Amino acid sequence: MSLLIWIIIFSLVGGVLSVIAASVYLLLPDHHRVRFLPHMVSFATGTLLGAAFLGLLPNAMAGQKEADIHLITFTVLIGILVFFLLEKLVLWRHCHIQDCEIHGNDEEHEHHGHSHSYDPGQRSAGLLVLIGDGVHNFVDGILIAAAFITDIHLGVVTALAVAAHEIPQELGDFAILLQSGFSGKKALFYNMLSTVTTVIGAVLAYNSLESAQNVIPYVLAIAAASFIYIAVADLIPGLHKRTAPMESLQQFVLILCGVGMIYLGHIVLE
Repeated sequence: MSLLIWIIIFSLVGGVLSVIAASVYLLLPDHHRVRFLPHMVSFATGTLLGAAFLGLLPNAMAGQKEADIHLITFTVLIGILVFFLLEKLVLWRHCHIQDCEIHGNDEEHEHHGHSHSYDPGQRSAGLLVLIGDGVHNFVDGILIAAAFITDIHLGVVTALAVAAHEIPQELGDFAILLQSGFSGKKALFYNMLSTVTTVIGAVLAYNSLESAQNVIPYVLAIAAASFIYIAVADLIPGLHKRTAPMESLQQFVLILCGVGMIYLGHIVLE
């Protein structure tokens, strides 16, 4: 079997396993899913922050000169500002089409005479997480291809380690899509679609690894910016709406669990 086939197969491992886990979640009874979704959002917050600060940024800065590190952190800053503008454009487009009416700090979405509560952060987080997830998966594909080119055994271990942190992260992203108003089938479809970028990154890296390596740190920085922005701007404010002491403790523990899962995945990867 050719090296390229090995790379393609193992670049799909994490995505396939995460889709299976998401499918199992969809099979749960509705009342269990409703109760479980807020916990998944808390867990997603931890996985996004863990992936950004424990995986993406350290890898982006590894082996870089001081001037390059400043450029990478500047890229993160620019990325956060760009995602802020992107979210504003998404909200503006949504309100322009649906004729949102804003009264003070309360926002209502009115359409054909019917109104319901409108949470702009949740609605736009779905689009942003798809962008960030696609970039992250693209970089994962590059890393897997680089490992396989070095040694097949190293490639297999690397692919399994990537899957170890990708599964909880993809489940968290799936929860964000559901929270953003996507149906279960649509969320599952887009989750599957985002895994295709892993294969694209792997194939491109296989064909032109040297040129791909030059841009990896900045691609990582953009992915980190998207994850940080989603967690801090969209998810954490939603968590603060639940202020009961026990719920707050559960949120904190689940955030730590998300961070811990990413941390363990990267320990295995190293």
